[in-house]
Amino acid sequence: MIYLPIPAGWRHYLNGIYRRLYRQFTSPWTKLAVLALLAIFATRKELSFSLSINGGEWFGLAAPSVFGSADSETSIASLVGYTPEKREWTAREREQLNYVAQYGNIAVSQMEDHGIPASITLAQGILESGIGKSTLALRNNNHFGLKCFSKQCKKGHCSNHSDDHHKDFFRIFSSPEESYLAHSQLLQKDRYRPLFSLDSKDYRGWARGLSKAGYATDPKYADKLIRTIENLQLYRLDR
Repeated sequence: MIYLPIPAGWRHYLNGIYRRLYRQFTSPWTKLAVLALLAIFATRKELSFSLSINGGEWFGLAAPSVFGSADSETSIASLVGYTPEKREWTAREREQLNYVAQYGNIAVSQMEDHGIPASITLAQGILESGIGKSTLALRNNNHFGLKCFSKQCKKGHCSNHSDDHHKDFFRIFSSPEESYLAHSQLLQKDRYRPLFSLDSKDYRGWARGLSKAGYATDPKYADKLIRTIENLQLYRLDR
């Protein structure tokens, strides 16, 4: 091994630099500054991670948004076949439009097969399923609060969500599509038959007729359906 001689002056200079650096890095102020920087970095990373998975919500995962692009209304139109007028949407309306983008084509298909306005079906789905986030929607694929009234149903046909009273058993579906079909079949019953004499674009008449026929006990049910349809311009789907 070859040792290169270092002049005494250089050794003294280098030792001085080392001592100054050592004092600087071991001082309390340096330690506090490093801890502060680490805290800021950790907070920024945590905030970024929270925003990325929660879409701005702090509790629970948010549904994927169809508003990722600049022309989000066009994105919705390509999915469900209607173009709502461009305006500023509230956070809740954005969630509702995400629901429309996901299930709009199913509602249109049911309209074509069974004559039920797609606007009505979607508005009911939004209200009854809590924008697709209710326990019934998530666990049972039940988007319309459809109950089970059979006393001898097969295993896996329904589930209980409150007590042992039979009227509190709700249908279990293999998919949301099956739930939408069951909703259309329910409205074929005699109590709802007068609705089919209405104009196919008369969503107000359908909303009031559903309420009058006892679909829901909420006295404001028709108003809520109409408001949802008009806010989201779902009437553009009806034909």
